[in-house]
Amino acid sequence: MTKGDEQQDDRQVGGGIPATVRAAGALVTFEGLAGVGTAIVLIVRAATGHDQSVASGIGTAMWFAVLFGGVLAAGIGLLRGKRWGRAIAVIAQVLLLPVAWSLLTDSHQPLWGSLLAILVLATLGCLFAPATSRFMALDYGELPDEDEHRA
Repeated sequence: MTKGDEQQDDRQVGGGIPATVRAAGALVTFEGLAGVGTAIVLIVRAATGHDQSVASGIGTAMWFAVLFGGVLAAGIGLLRGKRWGRAIAVIAQVLLLPVAWSLLTDSHQPLWGSLLAILVLATLGCLFAPATSRFMALDYGELPDEDEHRA
């Protein structure tokens, strides 16, 4: 990696937060909102009698609200430059990969599976980008000079 590539990789937006962290935060926030929105839909369906079992609909809604509420919090945290959001975001992406695969294969939903796979892979790319890793490492003190490790 040349110096020019390294500088381009470290593009930062307001407050010294790299663009890759902000992009990951936006994508994870979108996922969290989709999950919380699903929870709301499930509650409305249960309340209006569209589900066979009200308890099952509300239970599933609570499950979605808790899990994706955490994902939403992680996305907002990343947007604000909070380092703790990365771990939750990575776990969420790893758990969504089999969902994308299932949509692509057994569920016969290639459009939704493809869209989810693209979203998950793009998010993982942002979460593990060099600029993101350097930003996350700043919390642990000074980074070692790369030239020392090459010798």
